[in-house]
Amino acid sequence: METGIKNVRYGTDKIFEEAEDFLPLLGTDYVELYVGNAKQSAHFYKTAFGFQSLAYAGLETGVKDKTSYVLQQDKIRLVLTTPMTPDGPINEHINKHGDGVKVIALWVEDATKAWEETTSRGAKSFMEPTREEDGDGYVVRSGIHTYGETVHIFVERNEYNGIFMPGYKEWKSHYNPEPVGLKYIDHMVGNVDWGQMNTWVDFYAKVMGFAQIVTFDDKDISTEYTALMSKVMSNGNGRIKFPINEPAEGKKKSQIEEYIEFYKGAGCQHIAVATDDIVTTVSAMRDRGVEFLYVPNTYYDDLKSRVGEIDEDVEVLKEHGILVDRDDEGYLLQLFTKPVVDRPTMFFEIIQRKGAWSFGKGNFQALFEAIEREQENRGTL
Repeated sequence: METGIKNVRYGTDKIFEEAEDFLPLLGTDYVELYVGNAKQSAHFYKTAFGFQSLAYAGLETGVKDKTSYVLQQDKIRLVLTTPMTPDGPINEHINKHGDGVKVIALWVEDATKAWEETTSRGAKSFMEPTREEDGDGYVVRSGIHTYGETVHIFVERNEYNGIFMPGYKEWKSHYNPEPVGLKYIDHMVGNVDWGQMNTWVDFYAKVMGFAQIVTFDDKDISTEYTALMSKVMSNGNGRIKFPINEPAEGKKKSQIEEYIEFYKGAGCQHIAVATDDIVTTVSAMRDRGVEFLYVPNTYYDDLKSRVGEIDEDVEVLKEHGILVDRDDEGYLLQLFTKPVVDRPTMFFEIIQRKGAWSFGKGNFQALFEAIEREQENRGTL
């Protein structure tokens, strides 16, 4: 399917002129995960990832059907939500998908306008513009459906001065491990089924005004056994980037097919979070029990000949399995965790950008092979 969108390159001002910015997005407001036990999940993300307690909603705040814990680290906010009743949409989501991302919330100046702009262009409404208020002001939220059962909620919070939003109270905790240096969400990746990538590329272009900035095909991302294709969509200011993956033909089951099988449909595969010091961040996370993909030592044998001079000690990068790639603007360092839930679905990427604005194309082979090794261990390759 031809979308008519050109690949565009990051300029030094990080503005993508191909994007129609009728939907100004100020950043990622929060990411909400539906989980089986929000209290225990919150403990995990605090302990392993260094998130801090921020806000809470539940029985004590007058909410009867669900409990939510809000965690924050720098500009990243995670909302962990668990149902309090044995039926309903949250239960259905968890039963079908396991723990996973339900809401990718986007910070906007005008949530009503965002909803009108997107639904008038064909988006299916998830939530009509709704004003929520308390003594600290008001928030307006609206939402649309995207791939699978994932939704975007537009959050307008200019007139709100509370801890998070109405219905939440401050969550004070004696247990707040030190942050590990995570700064903001760099990008979030969606996995979709066979033949659906261009459908959702078209959706982000026409419905949300995004531009396609990068394309990877099965020649870029493949091994002897499996392959995938990916296109990266970005909004006009470059703050929101959504790569969309779909499987490609291979001899065995690819990581995307494995995800679709266990998640029971399309969904958010991974959240890429940025750091200014990936060695310190990864070292702290590993010490706290986070498991990362294994990268063979042979990857580092000719690293400098592939990427040129870098500031980091290659031996230290080898010790932590950190990958490096370079583009016209600079270089980046990255590493994937293993899945952070029981099903082989959602994981995190830790990324540090030192000028580069690409997505580590030179590392795809190594990453793909690392993921295949995990699939083989799981018996799902």
